[in-house]
Amino acid sequence: MGNRAVSQDLIELGNRIRDRRQAISMSQEKVAEQAGISANTVSRIEGGQSAMSIEIFIKMVQILGVDANELLGAGGKAKEGDGQCREMFCRIRHLRQSEQTVVLQTMEALVDGLRQCR
Repeated sequence: MGNRAVSQDLIELGNRIRDRRQAISMSQEKVAEQAGISANTVSRIEGGQSAMSIEIFIKMVQILGVDANELLGAGGKAKEGDGQCREMFCRIRHLRQSEQTVVLQTMEALVDGLRQCR
């Protein structure tokens, strides 16, 4: 029974990783490349067939732009808009550095302008 529980936990973790990867339109190959593992390993992780080291888990969290607790299924109730902010952060992170700078400066100007309107 203990192995079955561990297996179910791995399956659920893999499902959350797959769901997040698909939500940000990232291929298994791209995740594998950034994590320094094979696409086959990503597939096995997502299928709950393989556990991963803490180092790979940390890389997954960073690559997917998600909170570790969310991947582990231990996240508390998220505030409204948190998901949108994380999604936007992840999208920005995948831009070239020069593009990131433009986006961040634009966002900063918008936020400053909105604060002045209050």
